[in-house]
Amino acid sequence: MGSGYVLGVDCGTSAVKAAVWSPCGELIGFGRAPLRILHPGGVFYEQDAGSWVGGIAAAVRRALEDARSRHTVLPESIKAVCVCHQRETFVPVGPAAPLRNAILWMDERAAGLCSDITALICADRFRDITGKTLSGNLSLVKIEWLKRHEPGIFARTRMYLDVHAYVMKALTGRAVTGFGSADPTGLFDMAARDWSQEILNALGIGPDQLPETEAPGTVCGTLTPKAAGALGLSRGIPVVIGLGDGQSAGLGAGITGPGESYLSLGTSVVSGTCCDRYITGKECRTSFGGVPDSWYLETVILGGAFTVDWFLDRFRPRGGEAGMREQAALLPCGSEGLILVPYFNSAMNPYWDSQARGITVGWSPAHGPAHFYRAVLEGIAFEQRLHTEGVQDLLLQNGYPGIQQYVVSGGGADNQVWLQIIADVTGRRVQPSAVREAGALGAGILAAAAAGIHPDVPAAVRAMSRRGETVFEPRAECKERYNELYLNVYKGLYPACADALRNLHAEVHPE
Repeated sequence: MGSGYVLGVDCGTSAVKAAVWSPCGELIGFGRAPLRILHPGGVFYEQDAGSWVGGIAAAVRRALEDARSRHTVLPESIKAVCVCHQRETFVPVGPAAPLRNAILWMDERAAGLCSDITALICADRFRDITGKTLSGNLSLVKIEWLKRHEPGIFARTRMYLDVHAYVMKALTGRAVTGFGSADPTGLFDMAARDWSQEILNALGIGPDQLPETEAPGTVCGTLTPKAAGALGLSRGIPVVIGLGDGQSAGLGAGITGPGESYLSLGTSVVSGTCCDRYITGKECRTSFGGVPDSWYLETVILGGAFTVDWFLDRFRPRGGEAGMREQAALLPCGSEGLILVPYFNSAMNPYWDSQARGITVGWSPAHGPAHFYRAVLEGIAFEQRLHTEGVQDLLLQNGYPGIQQYVVSGGGADNQVWLQIIADVTGRRVQPSAVREAGALGAGILAAAAAGIHPDVPAAVRAMSRRGETVFEPRAECKERYNELYLNVYKGLYPACADALRNLHAEVHPE
């Protein structure tokens, strides 16, 4: 094991988080800078791409100051920097600057164009190439929207840059993205490890309008003097190709083989299990892992902790979330007959329905805010069970073992009521990661391997990824009750309401 420290940066949706890591995965310094989400209206969500670079500079400076004050670690001890990031988000760039705000992954403006794109490239072929089912959150659908609704921007766009490429351009002077950052766009050929000419032809854009791509863990370049000054680091520090935030969280959670799944309880809830073959299916989306020749079979609940935050923001319950947790813990399994389907931001796997919406059934005068809060937590857990069962079937069909345990990270990992509910609903063990910021740790792991602090990525994972001591086991009586609710109510609830919801959505949001 070598000496020195690394910086792992997570450029997320609502904040940039920077962490200084030791060779054994100890958090030495931490900094955070908020990012503003712009909401022009309706289902439009955007962000100022320049705020990513400013946020990184602010978060890194705060992390370095924290490391200096608590551990006397100086900036010159940093051996490498790696960035993970929000996925699918992109910005069209002209010769010198962005031409408009970036369009966020959660934006749904282009969802109605999926059927038009499947007329150009069939759904099965698209999944074979990209590992993804065509959905409105993917970058390529929103590029098609730009072509139709902002043709001037489309015509003047020199490059479409994902968050990683935009940040690398600012830090090193090279617009480079990683395989695991390109693949969520829906434009990347997973087998060829390059942009798909077949898909680009269908969209009418050229490969020269997209950044270079390299493997995760590759050194992209070194910090430019300007970037080094902004971050408070020495010039010439290596900058390492990272991953999307979901895959990076999986690496930070130590998920590098079958039998376990990472579970990131963030704005969206993302889970993934690792395999050593390229497998695709409607049950999940397939993404590159951080270990060479590895892939994650991922599932996503877009209305994850977003739904929890929405409830707290809109209803402002007395006592805040802490009060809700205390009250919810005293309620019986099933929230006394209140069931919620958490499709607050449409549905990805297994339905891939951009017009899906949340459902709440079973209201009675006996229900109060704590019931609704618990129903949100239970609804996300029910949906996670649905996702995991689909992925497990795919794994078993391909000779892999099933999923026995979740390793949890993200803001929701502090909610022990929620973790116990997930264990009871899914029937699987739940173990929090010892590090809440698993995405930033995953970036730190790639940086440590690239800097030679560890010989390779698997060795860096073994040395730096750590798990908490507490394990939440399914409780027999709760597992039985939840199993009844899942099989008899939850699993059939959305299919029974889907057509009605689509008609309702069409009335509220006509094309």
